[in-house]
Order: sequence, then C-alpha cells, then structure tokens
Amino acid sequence: MFTCSKTYADIPFAHRQHRHRGHCAFIHGHNWNFTFTFGCRELDENGFVVDFGDLKYIRRWFDTHLDHACVFNRDDPEREKITAAAPSSYKVYLVDNCSAEGLAHHLYGIVDALVKKETHGRVFVLEVRVDEDARNSATFRA
Repeated sequence: MFTCSKTYADIPFAHRQHRHRGHCAFIHGHNWNFTFTFGCRELDENGFVVDFGDLKYIRRWFDTHLDHACVFNRDDPEREKITAAAPSSYKVYLVDNCSAEGLAHHLYGIVDALVKKETHGRVFVLEVRVDEDARNSATFRA
C-alpha cells in the first residue's frame, strides 16, 4: 500500500463542549489543523497516491462548512437559544461530537467519501489527525 498526507492548516472556527465541567463549556475558538493520510494500492499515471493540486474540493468543503463557523453538538440544549439570539452572527455546523476526537471521526466520513468519489474508488482515507492548537491533537484511524 502507498500513502501520502495532506494538511489543511489554520482553519478558524469555534466550538462548545456543553457537557464539559470547565471552561470548554463556553464557546471558544481555535485555528485548527487537519491532516489526512490517503492510501491506495495502485499509484496514478503520475506515480502519485493523489495529486495534491487536485484536492481543491476538500479545501472548498472546509471553506463552505467550517471556516469561521461555530460547531455544536447536535444535542446541545443551548444551541438553538444561542444562535437565535443573533442568527446572522453564526455559521452553524452540527456534529455528533465537537471534540477533536469527534471531529476526526466526522471528517473521516466526509473526506473519505469525497476522495473515493473523485478518484473512482482508487484512493481512500486511512487516518485523520486534528490539531486544535499547537499542544492538543486527536487521531481517528479507519
């Protein structure tokens, strides 16, 4: 198997861990980094797993959904009240779990489907690493 990795760096967005007993229960933001490890069994005609220049569709997905967003857990009991107070002030993105671990798992599903579609199933995602800042990261492996 062949692998390569691509990092999308400094994507700013906020989240709120509503179950957390500390300061993470407040809306706060990070400049997130996301590293995807791609795999394939056969290289393309250029000898690549993926052509990094052809991955613009992943960047567009980040720009549309997460860039400057506020990410909430679907079951956050305050989410609707928070966003209703100033609806034009929030770009809301919902996930099952907005922790770094939850985002790694969520993005695995999103990006794996995108890359499989674009490469006609030749390439797949093996791992997603999420860095919420310079000191903290989480990884999901298929």
